[in-house]
Amino acid sequence: QVQLVESGGGLVQAGGSLRLSCAASGRAFNNYLMGWFRQAPGKGREFVAAISRNPGNTYYADSVKGRFTISRDNSKNMVDLQMNSLKPEDTAAYYCAARDSWGIDPRMLSSYKYWGQGTQVTVSS
Repeated sequence: QVQLVESGGGLVQAGGSLRLSCAASGRAFNNYLMGWFRQAPGKGREFVAAISRNPGNTYYADSVKGRFTISRDNSKNMVDLQMNSLKPEDTAAYYCAARDSWGIDPRMLSSYKYWGQGTQVTVSS
């Protein structure tokens, strides 16, 4: 069992930056692939980024590639999402997710077993 708590959301102007954090409690954090997803009003939840238990393997949605960076600190049970050059279309609730299954596309929402409650990011134009 893993509990996930996101923080760091807020209101920012277009072009600005935010850093989201996800604190995980439970056992064997380093066994989990960690992901970030987002959901804008009236839309489905979509993949943003993921990082394997080996921090060298990262995955990004095309819409955020080059602007967002995912990282993790297994000693602190934390995963972060650094978001730069934010755009109004990045406005959404952002969710941290974890899974302990392997060999599945990390972009697949249904493959994640544990979810946080989300943190709101609003980018004004």
